[in-house]
Amino acid sequence: MKAVTVLGSTGSIGCSALDVVRHNLHRFKIFSLAAGANTDRLAEQILEFRPEAAVVGTESALKSLTGRLEEAGLPRADWPELAWGGQALIDVATAEGCGFVLSAIVGVAGLEATYEAIRRGKQVGLANKETLVAGGELVMAAARAAGTELLPVDSEHNGAHQCLRAGRRAEVRRLILTASGGPFRETPAGEFPSVTPERALRHPTWKMGPRITIDSATLMNKGFEVIEACWLFDFSPKEVDVVIHPQSTIHAMVEYNDGSVIAQISEPDMRMPIQYAMTYPERHETRVAALDWTKARSWTFQPPDLDKFRLLRASYQALEAGGTATCTLNAADEVAVEAFLAGGIRFDQIADVVEETLDRVPVRRPDTVAGVLAADAESRDAAVRAVRARRC
Repeated sequence: MKAVTVLGSTGSIGCSALDVVRHNLHRFKIFSLAAGANTDRLAEQILEFRPEAAVVGTESALKSLTGRLEEAGLPRADWPELAWGGQALIDVATAEGCGFVLSAIVGVAGLEATYEAIRRGKQVGLANKETLVAGGELVMAAARAAGTELLPVDSEHNGAHQCLRAGRRAEVRRLILTASGGPFRETPAGEFPSVTPERALRHPTWKMGPRITIDSATLMNKGFEVIEACWLFDFSPKEVDVVIHPQSTIHAMVEYNDGSVIAQISEPDMRMPIQYAMTYPERHETRVAALDWTKARSWTFQPPDLDKFRLLRASYQALEAGGTATCTLNAADEVAVEAFLAGGIRFDQIADVVEETLDRVPVRRPDTVAGVLAADAESRDAAVRAVRARRC
């Protein structure tokens, strides 16, 4: 039985992972859970899965969690070991009893713990984009040194991972990642200044957290996925294409040198890629609905408009620049999205803030996680200044 640690257990990916475990208790058990401040949900998860350890982000969150467990009437003898903070996160991710780590914490908060788990040779299911976007060079070097493979959980990279099993890497011509196009696929760029947070949060396909939903609306999320794909599968930026596919049924395609294109197709349900990562290299039945091939359907594809979705173009440029450019890209985007959701800047100014920050922050090539985090902090400071200059 595989012992699983879920970093980010109260988010959408974490909850989907626990649903996979819930229906595969003969294969998995929860070793530890880590969350930020959603102690109500974490307490419920502790009561159901009885992990050996649980970690929260702050001391105040730990006090809140303690109160929730007391209110639930769980005897102290049955409580998991409770802790808070970054070191506690590293401890549960690298614990000897843990066999699989699902990295699903949003933001760079999950970078160090994920890096340490990889460095210790843990099998890691990666749903945290920032790990590779901010620290791809370090992380992949650690994976090679430890002889461990990162198993992507994002539907597109998971699909690519499956497609790449059809041939040798040397036989691949290019990777094609699909994008739904978000809520503004057909919206003229001229309307972007009037877009409200409420409107931008209405994703047509996926139910996700606020930041990733806004990133999907700007196609920044797809830019991050291009960066991740280059690190995960050793592609150059020119070998990874993005295509708009509103039906969100084909998740990735790999074109081989003989002209064959292998596609990974499934219903848009994150439980499938999560379970694939958790059971790899085996496959098992899931609770995901099968495609009904008796019903007529059509799939459409179109290239993304890089003039309208400027952040996708900026992602390719940052990837070409190398070093900390992609770290700066991520940090600036996080600051800009937070400002937009708070009403501080307009929707179209998210791209302005990111582009200005990329121009202002010099590219460095750190050789430690601390160096990556320093570049992240510097980039956030520059992005905050860019936001202040544009306050609505």
